[in-house]
Amino acid sequence: MSKLYDVIILGAGPGGLAAGIYAGRARLNTLIIERAQDGGQIAITNEIENYPGQMLEGESGPSLIERMTKQCEKFGCERVSDNIKEVKLDGPEKILIGANGEYHAKAVIIATGAHSRPIGCKNEGKFRGKGVSYCATCDANFFEDLEVYVVGGGDAAVEEAMYLTKFARKVT
Repeated sequence: MSKLYDVIILGAGPGGLAAGIYAGRARLNTLIIERAQDGGQIAITNEIENYPGQMLEGESGPSLIERMTKQCEKFGCERVSDNIKEVKLDGPEKILIGANGEYHAKAVIIATGAHSRPIGCKNEGKFRGKGVSYCATCDANFFEDLEVYVVGGGDAAVEEAMYLTKFARKVT
């Protein structure tokens, strides 16, 4: 029989880790499951200036995630790496079936985050977080007085471009 957790959190990005900190502090038997590396998108961010409580000079994404992970551990959260394939949420006991095993909980928090959609240009991945950005609201300050290009279509791209005009010297 698998261990029954009070709560299982899917995702070890900032949302999942914050949920883990609160669940652990509430003395709930907590398991955090992440299929890839902890931190989600923030793990590939070189400098963070807009996270509440951050120092004014900023901090790297990996550093912030490391501190959040340590907080989760301090409050007794367990951590497992697995790719969940099936979730059964009916009934009082929730069942999560992954590549490495089966997990049981009274409650499940889904904090799987989001991911940007790469456009597929050469070296895009190499420069992600080093000039290539997928969030104007998150990164506009880093483009102060620079010439930037917005790639995309529809309302979202127009909104991002308009926001960037407050910071960048030129937006194309």
